[in-house]
Amino acid sequence: MNTWGIFGHDWAVNYLQQGLENDRIRHAYLIIGTPNIGKHLLSHTFASALNCTAPDIAMRPCGVCRSCKLMASGNHPDMLYGELDPNTGALKIDAIRAVISKLAMKPYDARYRVAIFEDFDHAAARTQDAMLKTLEEPPPHAVLILLATSLEALLPTILSRSQIIHLRPVSTETLQTVLVNQYGASTDHATKLAHFSGGRIGWAISALQNPDVLEQRAKALDLFEQALTGNRMVRFGMAEALSKDKDKQAVFPLLELWLTYWRDILHTIEGNMTSICNIDRHDALHHFSASGMSTEDALKAIKTTQTTLSQLGANINLRLRLEVMFLDYPYVR
Repeated sequence: MNTWGIFGHDWAVNYLQQGLENDRIRHAYLIIGTPNIGKHLLSHTFASALNCTAPDIAMRPCGVCRSCKLMASGNHPDMLYGELDPNTGALKIDAIRAVISKLAMKPYDARYRVAIFEDFDHAAARTQDAMLKTLEEPPPHAVLILLATSLEALLPTILSRSQIIHLRPVSTETLQTVLVNQYGASTDHATKLAHFSGGRIGWAISALQNPDVLEQRAKALDLFEQALTGNRMVRFGMAEALSKDKDKQAVFPLLELWLTYWRDILHTIEGNMTSICNIDRHDALHHFSASGMSTEDALKAIKTTQTTLSQLGANINLRLRLEVMFLDYPYVR
């Protein structure tokens, strides 16, 4: 395990530590990865290390200096956050401008002023544009950390001016070891959670500590199976129900989970059972794959689900987009 206590992303930690030790700090970092894979923890630990006052750079963040304690309490005066809109869950242009104006000021009590923007890929193009001037001419004391689930919705100008750190799914074996050795899970339970997580270590830990997470997962997968076996009226009813939530981002974790199910179906059709995430749905997976569903059907469903996910941050008619997605799903009896 690396000295930052972050599991499964040693290469990313080592890269950031080398930058600290060699005084090669970039003004903008873009951390990419699926939800609950560790972006939040990595970004905050890195921010702590940037302003930690421990004499030995290799020991930063130390966790005991004044700066580290302020970071842990959430009260560091030089930590800035782009606030997400409470209604849409998206990052708005006013929120970016508010942070940028503060970044221009010298640090109050640290080496750097650090700004973290979560879900940056959900921001509209006009909102992302508001960041460009700061990325092109950053204050010498400013570090921006952008968090996103994918590169697709990000402007090329943002990508070209950021150091991209792509967090990969953590291996099932590593997850099992962490859950057993660090969190006291039983081997059987750790094995299930490691598979269910799809390599998202944050999700696996959350599911271990909160049984409601597994209950929500089961309900979401039941809904998926109902959609596949239901007729058009059933599916359109689901689209209406899901679109009633004012926060379109609330649909995001549901569709992310459905995407893992579609990939499992694709693997099952192709006879590759070693990469299955939803191992508790073994019988349903075989039923769907034996129903006449083709590889092309599964790939089409994966593509339309990904398209829906990528559009959730935009100004779309969610109900209509979900209806289009359901029309692209094959029907199973």
